[in-house]
Amino acid sequence: MPSLFERAPNDPKHKDLNPVLKLALELGPLGVFFVMNGRSGIYMATGAFMVATLLALAISYALTRRLPIMPVVTGVIVVVFGGLTLWLHDDTFIKMKPTIVNALFGLTLLGGLAFGKSLLGYVFDSVFHLTDEGWRVLTFRWGLFFLALAILNEVIWRGAGHFIADPTAATDLWVKFKVFGIMPLTFLFTLSQLPLIQRTTVPDGTKDGAAGRD
Repeated sequence: MPSLFERAPNDPKHKDLNPVLKLALELGPLGVFFVMNGRSGIYMATGAFMVATLLALAISYALTRRLPIMPVVTGVIVVVFGGLTLWLHDDTFIKMKPTIVNALFGLTLLGGLAFGKSLLGYVFDSVFHLTDEGWRVLTFRWGLFFLALAILNEVIWRGAGHFIADPTAATDLWVKFKVFGIMPLTFLFTLSQLPLIQRTTVPDGTKDGAAGRD
C-alpha cells in the first residue's frame, strides 16, 4: 500500500512543491487567524484557522498526492486544541497550541538526531541540498530554536494574562506576537543559518545530502 505521506527527499519519486506556494500554504492559515481575530474575536478566528489549515493540507495533497509530515502534525494539533477551545469556550487551548507544536517539533528533530536521522531535510529539501553533516548541524540548531519558541510562547501568553487586566487586550497581544513576533524571529534565525547552508551545499546532480538517510 503506497504511503500517504511525502517521500524522503533522496527518493527519485519525491515531488517538490514550488517554494513560494509551499510557503503560502504554510503561512496562509496564520494570516486568516490574524484577520479574523481582529474582525470577529478569538473564537471565530479559531474556527477559521482550523478550516484554513485543513484546506491548505487538501491543496497540498491535490498537487503532490502526498501529505507533508510537519504540517500534518500541526494540523492535527490545530484541530484538537481548536476544537477544545470552541467546545469549552476557553482560549487557553488555542494559546497552548504553539507551545505544543514547537516543543513537539524540537523534540522530534533532536530525537531524530539521536537515531541518526536528520529529519529537517523533509521540510527544506525543495530549497536546499546539503551534505549529511550540514543537515545534522542545521537540524540540531532548528531543534533548539523550536524549543526556545515553545518557551517564549508560554512566557508571552501567560505573562499577558497575568499583567494585563483586560482579557481581550491580553489575547490581542498574544495574537500580535504569534503573527508579528514569531515570523520575524524565524526569518532572522533562518538568515543566521545561511553561512552554514552555503558551506555545506552540495553541487547540483550529487546526492550526498540525503536527509533521513542512515
